[in-house]
Amino acid sequence: MKKLINILFVLTAFVQLSAQKIIHQEIFSPKMNKKIKTVIITPNLQPNTKYPSVYILHGFSGNPDRIIKQDIPDLVKKAQELKTIYVLPDGNYSSWYVDSPVVKDSQYQTFIGKELVEFIDKNYPVKAEKKFRGILGWSMGGYGATNIGVTYNKTFGIVGSSCGALDFNSFGEGYQKYMVNKVLGPLESINPSFLTDSKIKLMAGAEQQYIFDCGTEDTQMITMNRNFHKKLTEMKIQHLYIESLGGHVTEYWSRSLSEQLSLFDRFFKQ
Repeated sequence: MKKLINILFVLTAFVQLSAQKIIHQEIFSPKMNKKIKTVIITPNLQPNTKYPSVYILHGFSGNPDRIIKQDIPDLVKKAQELKTIYVLPDGNYSSWYVDSPVVKDSQYQTFIGKELVEFIDKNYPVKAEKKFRGILGWSMGGYGATNIGVTYNKTFGIVGSSCGALDFNSFGEGYQKYMVNKVLGPLESINPSFLTDSKIKLMAGAEQQYIFDCGTEDTQMITMNRNFHKKLTEMKIQHLYIESLGGHVTEYWSRSLSEQLSLFDRFFKQ
């Protein structure tokens, strides 16, 4: 009898796992007039049930498939464990997730913050309320998640950044090395609305939750994140700020993002 029970348990677990879906879609952006490759990861969907959703933005030179294979390797497992739908849009290598004033077909802020959300709400069983929708990313995606999340503060209830590039003014050679200039133009003439500091006053009244983390050996990003944390603290904007050992490497953000997703789940269940 015990052996039979064990067999049934294994079969049940297999059926549940096989019911999970990793869906590759090309979603049309009216503003950019092109399709954007997007991966949607669902748990084992149940009838008449809706789920929280989290939009996950990859870093510079990344893509959604790499997120699953390298950046957050436990993401598929987490979708099932946390009963959450994850949405992974392709940021086109180096879009910085902005509505570019320079490149006409690089309008990723509007695509992710509005067009993609509307598509997911219409076609997937997600809870449409702000308190059940989050956005996070790392490095370039940390900037993107902060910029988009705060801009669309009536859409996203929680915003997370891991080792985010939060200050273009202190990016130094990275501004050109990571091709920010290609989508935002020269730093000396950048529109201040693209600077993360310009979002602080908006954050004060946005009624959102914020998580920022960075590795202590991340020489390029740690000062940016500490300064942003200091400014939020001075403005008495509630947020969670975490530093832990690690550099600007996959091993760091794989751990930190997995932990952030667990914190997102706690927020959704409040």
